[in-house]
Amino acid sequence: MKHANVALFVPHNGCPHQCSFCNQKSITGRAKQPSPADVRAAAERASETLGPGCSAELAFFGGSFTAVEPTYMVSLLEAARPYVESGLFSGIRISTRPDCVGRNVLSLLWAYGVRSIELGAQSMREDVLYLNRRGHTARDVEEASARIRDMGFSLGLQMMTGLYGDDAEGARYTARKLAELHPDTVRIYPTVVMKDTELGRLYQEGGYVPMGLEETIPLCAELLSFFESRGIRVIRLGLHDTPELKRDMLAGAYHPALRELCESYLFLDRMLSALKERLPKRGVPVPVRVAVHPKAISKALGQKRQNLQALKEAGFQVEFLQDASVPLENFRIIDSNAG
Repeated sequence: MKHANVALFVPHNGCPHQCSFCNQKSITGRAKQPSPADVRAAAERASETLGPGCSAELAFFGGSFTAVEPTYMVSLLEAARPYVESGLFSGIRISTRPDCVGRNVLSLLWAYGVRSIELGAQSMREDVLYLNRRGHTARDVEEASARIRDMGFSLGLQMMTGLYGDDAEGARYTARKLAELHPDTVRIYPTVVMKDTELGRLYQEGGYVPMGLEETIPLCAELLSFFESRGIRVIRLGLHDTPELKRDMLAGAYHPALRELCESYLFLDRMLSALKERLPKRGVPVPVRVAVHPKAISKALGQKRQNLQALKEAGFQVEFLQDASVPLENFRIIDSNAG
C-alpha cells in the first residue's frame, strides 16, 4: 500500500530555543503559520488527489507542535479531526521537541487522532546539544521516547550529522543510542549552514568547518545500513529541495538526491565485496555481467556513472543487465571470466 504525508509547516512556532543551525523559514520554504482554514483546505485537496489504496497521514512539521500556544494547537487539531474520523487520514503525525511531551499533552494528542510523533533528538552527546543551543538533554530524549511508546504512538526520531562540535564517531554514537530506544522510523539530516543563524556566523568567522559531501555520503550510507539492519525505517535522508534553501545556504552537506547517493555508495560496496574473490591477474581487467532490477539501475551505475568508474579502477569491466526478477536492493553476478 502506498503511503503519503499531507504536510503543513509551522516554522519556528513553539520553539522555546533558537538552535545554532536553525532557519526553518528557509529550510521549509514556509513563512506563514497555518490556520484551521489551511488545514481544511489541505484535507479537501487530499480527498480529491489521493488515489485508491493510498494510506495518508496529515502531518504538522517544522516547529515544536506541542509547545505552541495551546488554543492554537487545539484549533488545528479540531480542523483535522473530521478528516481523521472519516477515514481520509489514518491519523495525524507531528514533530516536536523531546522536552515538550508530557503525559497530559500526549493524552490530548491521542484524543484528536495523533498516532505518530517524531522527536528532534539531533544528537545524544550532551556537549553537542549544549554547543548547538538545543535546550534539552539526551535523557529528555530517552524519557520522552519511552512515554510516547508506552502510550501507543508510533515513535520517530530525527538526528543530524556534522553539527558544531560533533564528528563522524559522534554521529555513530547517536545512532546507536537512538536505536536502543526502538523507534519505528528515523530521519537523518546532515547539517547545512544557513544564513541568519548562529552556525552561519561561526562559519563565516572561521569557527566552524562544516562536513562536506565527500565525508557525509559514506557516513550517512553507514548510518542508513545500520538502522535498516535493525528493522528501523529511515524515512528521510537529507533536507527537502526548496528554492529558499538554495538561496540561503552558505555551506554544508546538501544534495537534492542525497539518499540515492548513499544507496549507490552501499550498492558499490556490496558489489566490490562480492567480486573480491575474482580480482584480476597481472592487471588484466575481468569482464563481469551483473543483473539488477530496472528500478535499481541508477543506483548500480552511480551518479554520472561513478560506480562503473570505481569498478573499472578496481579491475572489473562491468556490464549491467536489467532483470525484473532480481530483488530491488540486490544484484546477481551472471559471469566473470579472468583474463
